[in-house]
Formats: sequence, structure tokens, C-alpha cells
Amino acid sequence: MDVLIPLIGICVLLLVGALSSSNWRSISFRTVCLAFLLQVSLGGLMIYLPAGREALALISSLISNLLSFSKSGAKFVFGDLGDADLGFFFAFQVLPIVIFFASLISVLYHLKIMQFVIRVLGGFLEKVLKTSKVESTAAAANLFVGLTEAPLTIKPYIQAMTKSEFFSLMTVGLATVAGSVLAGYAALGISLDYLVAASFMSAPGALLMAKIIEPEIQTGEKVQDLHIKISYEKHQNIIEAAASGAIQGLKLALAIGAMLVAFIGLIALMNGMLIGIGNFLSIDNLTIDLILGYLFQPVAFVLGVPWQESGLVGGLIGKKIVFNEFVAFISLSEIQNQMSQKALVISTFALCGFANFGSIAVLLGGLGVLVPKRRSEIAKYGIKAMYAATLSNLMSAAIVSVFFSLL
Repeated sequence: MDVLIPLIGICVLLLVGALSSSNWRSISFRTVCLAFLLQVSLGGLMIYLPAGREALALISSLISNLLSFSKSGAKFVFGDLGDADLGFFFAFQVLPIVIFFASLISVLYHLKIMQFVIRVLGGFLEKVLKTSKVESTAAAANLFVGLTEAPLTIKPYIQAMTKSEFFSLMTVGLATVAGSVLAGYAALGISLDYLVAASFMSAPGALLMAKIIEPEIQTGEKVQDLHIKISYEKHQNIIEAAASGAIQGLKLALAIGAMLVAFIGLIALMNGMLIGIGNFLSIDNLTIDLILGYLFQPVAFVLGVPWQESGLVGGLIGKKIVFNEFVAFISLSEIQNQMSQKALVISTFALCGFANFGSIAVLLGGLGVLVPKRRSEIAKYGIKAMYAATLSNLMSAAIVSVFFSLL
């Protein structure tokens, strides 16, 4: 039964995607099946096979050691406040990691290491999934940078993308997370093993749902026939690259901090109002978490979460969609010691993506600047792309739930 429920969940997610398709007769079942098999294979490799788990642990250990170097800078600037031994201070222990990682990514771009990695991964996705060169390259870039930075790698080709390719670009951006932000989740105490695995599974999962919901129907010259030259911000030397990345990271860290102050404060305000209403109606502990938990409890259950914990996990999924994934991960970090390992794993995979209402505005602002003529398309398909990205994250969670049940 533990395996059967998430298997049903996988079928339900595929059915929901197919029913949402703009033209199901045009779906490329070859691409869809290959994307699904790749997503399943990655899940089985990293969660079920001992060799894969060891490799994942090694990668996570390397990333963890890399991120630990950011503590030196944080301690120098903030003193003992940057030391976890004194307790947890989000602003002094999490946000500096975001700045450090953004600077590191910028340096790797300057050294042309990141371009090589993106080209290799993008080429792999193109060959395996038979997706176009441009959308495969963008999908690979989204594994490392955010939904506004990744399109920069294919900036010259965005205007010429077909509607299906453009929808894939938006969906992948919303289904993945930036490496710098992923590092921030890890600093909250979320398992880096599962975060890395979720990140790898998100690219094929996003292409899977994108090609089901908005299949390719256009013919003629394709961007895939061109030689893709990865664009990036050029710097004079490695020092300028590191400084530029740090400034971009600072902007991101400040945005995250401001967003959390606002959202968590608003949640507290709404909870206070709801508790008052609940007391008047004789309903105990009426909160946003409780309402979202009831709404998304069936979703969590069909992913394989035990029923007694499905309300809790459902609340996290709802909070991620309504607010954002950082707010949800903070809530997860506060209760993860009270959850079963299976519920924790499913939650991590389900939450690991930018798919929320606020990200649509970010996408409209960032991607809309690159292709002003297609801004109306972004506005038109933004909700649909978020919907596809959410299905992708839930699919990863359901697949992992199956393999976790087999352990």
C-alpha cells in the first residue's frame, strides 16, 4: 500500500497534465515518455540504488564544504553573530551564503567553467529528450541560476522561440531553484542530499509537464538548428567577476530578507485575525496553516505522505504556492524533527521550486525586459506555467516516495 498510493499519484498527475493540455493530439509521446523515464531514473539512482546514494552524499558533502567557506566572510563582517554556536540568526548565517554562492557562480562564468557545464548538460537533455537546443540549454542553466538569470544564457534566441519552447522556458524557471537560494535552504537545516536530488530531477520533470500542457505545434525553422552561443555578463578579470556576483547576491539576499519580513509578518497578522474569528465560532487554532493543510491534504496523501501527517505537509505545499518556497522551507525547518523521514523527504522534493504567485511577477519583470514584444505572452501563460511547474515538483515528490517505500 505504501508503494501503491504514490504510484496512483503519478498517474493522477499525468492525467491532470493531459487534461490541461492545449492540444493533446499534438503531444510528442516520445519526448514525454523519455522525460518521464529520465526523471524516474534520476530518482531511482539517487534515492534507491546504494551507489547512487553514495554519489549523492559525496556531491552534497563537497557542496557543504564549499558553503562552509562563506562563514569566514560572515564572521569577519558580523563577528560572533555569524557563528551558529550562539544560536540561529537568519540574516547573519543564511543570507551571507546566498551572497557567497552568487559571487562563486559569477567567477565560474568568468572562467568559462559554467558555460561548459551548461553546454554538456543541455546537450545531454537535447539528445535524450529530443527537445530543442535552446530550451535544453535554458533548462540546464536553470539548475544553477535563477529564473531571471537563466534566460540571459540564450538571450539572442528567445524572440525566435516557438510558443511551446517559450512556455518550456517559463515552466523550467518556475520548477527549479537557483544554486544560491538552494544553499540558503541548506543553511536552514534542510537535507542537502534531498535538495540536490530534487534540483537534478526538476529539469526533466519541468520539460515533461511543459510538453504535455503546451505541446509543439509549430513547424518551420527551429532555433534548435542553430549553434547556441551561451551569453553571459563579461568582466575584465576575476576580481571584477567576484565583486559583480557579490553585488548581485546582495540584491538577492536583501530581496529575500525583505520578502520574509513582509510575508511572515502578514502570516502572523492573518493568523491573529483567524484565531479571533475561530474563537468567535468556537473553532480551535484556526490559522492559515490549518486552512491550507485541509485544502492540500489530499494532494499530500496521494504523494505518499501518511494520512496523519498529510495535513501538515499539505499546509507546507499550500504555503509554498500562496507565499513562496522560502517561507515554506522555514516552516519545514521548524517542524522537521517532528515528522517521519518519509514525510520529510516528500516535503523537501515538493517544495523545491520557484512555482508561486510572486514568481510570476518576477518572471514578467525579468524575462519581459529581455523580450518586450513577448511580455503579453508571459502575462497570459504565467499562471499556466506555474501550474505546470507545480505538477513537476509534485511528480518528483511522488517518484521519490515510490523509491523510498521500497527501501
